[in-house]
Amino acid sequence: MSSDDRDWLTGDFPELRDGPPWVMEEMILAQPRLVAPILAADRPEAARLRDALTGAAAAGEPVVVTGCGTSEHAAAAVAALLTDSFRRAGLATARAEARQALDAALDPRPGGLCLAISHDGGTRATTLALEAARASGARTGLITACAAPSCAAAADLVFVTPVHDDSWCHTLAYTSAILAGARVAGHAGEQATDIAASAIASTLSRRADLEAAAARLDRAGRIVTAGLGMDQTSAGELALKIAEGARMPTTAYHLETLLHGHLAGCDAAGTSLVLLALDPRPGSRRDRRLVLAARAARAIGIVTVALAPPALLAALPGDVHGVELEPLLAEPLLGAALQGAVAIQLLTLGLVGLAGTNPDLIRREERAYREAARLGDATPDW
Repeated sequence: MSSDDRDWLTGDFPELRDGPPWVMEEMILAQPRLVAPILAADRPEAARLRDALTGAAAAGEPVVVTGCGTSEHAAAAVAALLTDSFRRAGLATARAEARQALDAALDPRPGGLCLAISHDGGTRATTLALEAARASGARTGLITACAAPSCAAAADLVFVTPVHDDSWCHTLAYTSAILAGARVAGHAGEQATDIAASAIASTLSRRADLEAAAARLDRAGRIVTAGLGMDQTSAGELALKIAEGARMPTTAYHLETLLHGHLAGCDAAGTSLVLLALDPRPGSRRDRRLVLAARAARAIGIVTVALAPPALLAALPGDVHGVELEPLLAEPLLGAALQGAVAIQLLTLGLVGLAGTNPDLIRREERAYREAARLGDATPDW
């Protein structure tokens, strides 16, 4: 590519490299250093946000967590962590609701608290969601890596994460938001730091296994991902990462939704399946259903990869390519969120290597995709 071909490459874009290592890989490997600063006990802004969230839940008011894209999936993970924290606090009926940002903007919940996630702090739909929530009487919060006042104009309470994700195929941004959500859900200090650090480090150590799993997937067809609970959130983020990074068509399903009709649209020659089962909370019924999903896929001839603990992998058909990840029983929900985050990132990185794509600009080094982004994302008239 000549320099004339790069006239569009401004400082707003990620670094455009001619080959690996991609910035995405550097971001994945940098994630262990997020844990200690985000989960530090002495973060007063986290305590203020935590108090506001718990206060809204205790008063029976709405607690909404919202975002777009990767931040939308992070919002689902954070909502689950908050709901779990409300239960631990004795608020048995309180729930945090995850909502897509444009939905939250068009139909805001009245009152309560709306917590937005926006890594760069400027996502249009997310800003609209905060403005609509405020206009409807809600307090507003923001989890972001942007410390500039303009990023927080619509937020009453702001939690700034310490490291910016320099790839547009966001990985570190996702993990940052999950850790920040864990912090405002009450996970703080040395024990929480040890648990989170173990979840990230142990999953990074499985990189070779996850890259081997990526090699089993059919790169000429479509990849379907499925799970439930926290694993459904991971399945959604995995589908997005593969689409952005490896440029492959993807679809994410709830495990039961996949079985309830969508297999009819899957062909052996054009579909690969990734099953996720890292969240131990759903228990034995989920496990039995996942085994049936693997058997159903086998009957069609669909190549299947599963990310699961050893005992569950042992129950799957022998031709399923399994990657063993032990659940962290001390904090199963946080463990599932972090293990799932890193595992799907490494699986995607394996596909990126096999496809020979540059994940960092999510294809916007190509003119047509820059124009599509301008039309779909950057126009200010909505």
